[in-house]
Amino acid sequence: MNRLFSSAILAVFLSGIFACSSSDRKLPIYGERTPVEKEIDGKKVVDTVYQTIPDFSFLNQDSVQLTQDFFKGKIYVANFFFTHCPSICPTMQRNLLKAYEKYKGNDKIAFLSHSIDFKYDQPYILKDYANKLGVDNEQWQFVNGSKADIYGMADRYLVYAKEDANAPGGYDHQGYLVIIDPDKRIRGAYDGTDHTQVNKLLEDLDVILKEYK
Repeated sequence: MNRLFSSAILAVFLSGIFACSSSDRKLPIYGERTPVEKEIDGKKVVDTVYQTIPDFSFLNQDSVQLTQDFFKGKIYVANFFFTHCPSICPTMQRNLLKAYEKYKGNDKIAFLSHSIDFKYDQPYILKDYANKLGVDNEQWQFVNGSKADIYGMADRYLVYAKEDANAPGGYDHQGYLVIIDPDKRIRGAYDGTDHTQVNKLLEDLDVILKEYK
């Protein structure tokens, strides 16, 4: 099972959370990386190609197909949830709401919540959920799709999600809030149920906004 941060990687990530507070720092890039040899000015150099989020198409809360084009040029925070989740989702979504409210109206920031309940969370359910949460503009999108597409996308975000009859609500998943940059690369992941890490998310969004200003 590939999880976003195994014990070792999580330790490295957390150890760096408060390591640098300078205004010019940049967030690291996470995920698989592949060395690629290129020729520049007649010289061979090795460049690094980082893992990116692939193209997608999901149905959103307004019954509209949402693709990666919506996020073109944007930094966005993605996560995986389901509307009737009895465990971590309510806390995670309330904490993500803090980020939404802080950056509401900022056209450089967006939010994307993928439902992992491909059976129940139809667009009208997602719409009602968004309204009750307090989301009143298109800056935060809620989407659903087939089991294969949603769970496959979770793998690309390096977030664990699966259907599990023994888990609360019938689904098992991680509560990470994942920052994706305009180049579709993973730049950070934060436990959406942890107050300290949510505050760190807010700080790091300010950092990456400066990188892409």
